[in-house]
Amino acid sequence: MNRLHDPKIYSFASDNYSGIHPKILAALNTANEGHQSAYGADVYTAALQDKIKQLFGEQAQAYPVFNGTGANIIALQSLLPRWGAVICAESAHINCDEGNAPEYLGGMKLFSIPTADGKLTPELVAKQAWGFGFEHRAQPAVVYISQTTELGTCYTVPEIKALADYCHQHHMKLYLDGARLSNALVTQNTDVKTMITATGVDMLNLGGTKNGLLQGECIIAMHGEQQEAMPYLRKINAQLGSKMRYLSAQFLAWFEDDLWLQLAQHSNAMAMRLANALADIKEISLTQKTEANAVFAIVPKAICERLHEQFHFYDWNEQIQEVRWMTSFDTTAEQIDTFVAAIRQTIATS
Repeated sequence: MNRLHDPKIYSFASDNYSGIHPKILAALNTANEGHQSAYGADVYTAALQDKIKQLFGEQAQAYPVFNGTGANIIALQSLLPRWGAVICAESAHINCDEGNAPEYLGGMKLFSIPTADGKLTPELVAKQAWGFGFEHRAQPAVVYISQTTELGTCYTVPEIKALADYCHQHHMKLYLDGARLSNALVTQNTDVKTMITATGVDMLNLGGTKNGLLQGECIIAMHGEQQEAMPYLRKINAQLGSKMRYLSAQFLAWFEDDLWLQLAQHSNAMAMRLANALADIKEISLTQKTEANAVFAIVPKAICERLHEQFHFYDWNEQIQEVRWMTSFDTTAEQIDTFVAAIRQTIATS
């Protein structure tokens, strides 16, 4: 096959735009020879289960799936009674970026809460955590948070623990969408046992697609009570891979020598390089703290339109002229500097 794209073109639209890390490609090639049992009964998935237990604790169980939307639906279904509802931030991925999949495919009610920084607190959750025992209202059963948030901010370990404690006091579960968990771990300078296991998170999705993997997410059930339903929910939601060894092998290579954290460290550093370079440009104002690999800024419309002619990025909130710039594991310092120079040149000639 001939290459159909120009590999020199890079983007600040999403870390999903990036390619696959060479070590992940090599792992796929290693796992490719010969035959292995299907549907997760292979040696690579068994090794992944051992690794997840090592990282998250002996009760943890891994369920590799194809994508994040599927992971969120399956995980939330396993935590919800049929009459249950999910409390989330208004900006949450399940509320804004998964179409109506949670409602249509997952059959769940979403109670959303406006937040300034994408983060929930027990006080905010309390605005929707009411009506327990009232048959005319869907029953709050799960609180959904993402790490990092859709606004690029990170929950601290004490913040997650406070949410988990509140959930459990009100007989609810805490689910963490970890599509960019590796970026948050690096920012918080901590590990998963501290951030996830010790805080009381009930279930999470560990995402790798945005950080060097070809494809694949991994639902991690932290307690045995949720694990009975997971195989069946994964199957009926069309997320059970027959050649699961290829999903599992990617994660094994990703964890090896802490590659997942190294890649996240780099993408975070590139975002901070961009944010710092923009700090003295009076025409641009940052709207969120740059805590991971996302930079949010308000950019005058005329300048934004000209930048779009050269670079791919998302207009996040057109009403206030807010944009989002994402960096990836393969973003280079030269690319950041070129982008900043283009911003300065555009402003100077506008």
